[in-house]
Amino acid sequence: MTTTTLEKSGVTDQAAATVEFLGLRREFGPTVALDGFDLTVRPGELLALLGPSGCGKTTALRMLAGFEHPDSGEMLLDGQDVTRVPAHRRDAGMVFQSYSLFPHLSAVDNVAFGLRMRKVRTVERRSRAVELLDLVGLGDKGERFPHQLSGGQQQRVALARALALRPRVLLLDEPLSALDAKVRLTLREEIRRLQQELGITTLFVTHDQEEALSMADRVAVMRAGKLEQCAPPAELYGRPATAFVAEFVGTMSRIPGRMHGTSVEVLGQRFPADGEAPATADVDVLVRPEAVNVAADEHGSARVVATAFLGAATRLTVRLADGTEVKADLPTHEAATLGAGTAVRMSLPDRPVLVAER
Repeated sequence: MTTTTLEKSGVTDQAAATVEFLGLRREFGPTVALDGFDLTVRPGELLALLGPSGCGKTTALRMLAGFEHPDSGEMLLDGQDVTRVPAHRRDAGMVFQSYSLFPHLSAVDNVAFGLRMRKVRTVERRSRAVELLDLVGLGDKGERFPHQLSGGQQQRVALARALALRPRVLLLDEPLSALDAKVRLTLREEIRRLQQELGITTLFVTHDQEEALSMADRVAVMRAGKLEQCAPPAELYGRPATAFVAEFVGTMSRIPGRMHGTSVEVLGQRFPADGEAPATADVDVLVRPEAVNVAADEHGSARVVATAFLGAATRLTVRLADGTEVKADLPTHEAATLGAGTAVRMSLPDRPVLVAER
């Protein structure tokens, strides 16, 4: 993809926008979809909205697109209130999970459809549609109809259609979830590369942790209509702000511990508590599999109950004397002698640990 292609397509004409959600609330009968939702999306970044089903992420995206309206709160685009602005007057392009292509229109006519609705001249809209199809790698597929395209190709057409209107914000609503794993991996890499080259502010809704962590500049984790934490992927994984984030993002084990002031005793060791410690004495310490040290010990009270080969690493499931099961990732060559039934001892590295109420 060349700079000339980007310039010809026209999608780089407008500056990237800042998006602000301010205290959004939305109720659907007794269900509260958004409950005082606050979030700022920086110009030109790709921000993923991540969370379980029903957490409000798609509602927030649809509100920004203009398809839903909040009961209270505001949405700002570069400081301008767009809360009540009709969808067709917002500088936002949206790509849906289901592609939503017109089956009776060719790929090039699907891309040009929004331009036709805006009364753009026939020659100009076709020229722009052809250039955008080339931008997404489908320059030779313009005359094909949706049923003649693969799922990944259809989603590329949908992406080109969203970009045709030269939006300042691109909204992606789980656009990869209907694709098979290999196509999903390829397309997410292409979307990320395209977004970076265009510099367009992008919100990406997904329930797939790997997708969010691999694509986004920052990830906003939502729960019950509220924002739990918004941070770059490495910070979100390594320094989760809450127990919910810790357990939702990646794999996390809970090991019983006991508070002693601001430190916690676990596995016979003491560590400072990372963040605010619970008021209760009996707590759980949350640890990632790669942070657990495991060594064979014939006098150890813990035992390996299962192993799973992950390539360079092997994941052990270790059962403590009290029945607690802990996941531990070891280099495969180190785990080779730690088969099921092996007595082991466990320890944690000397650093602050995340503590949660039991």
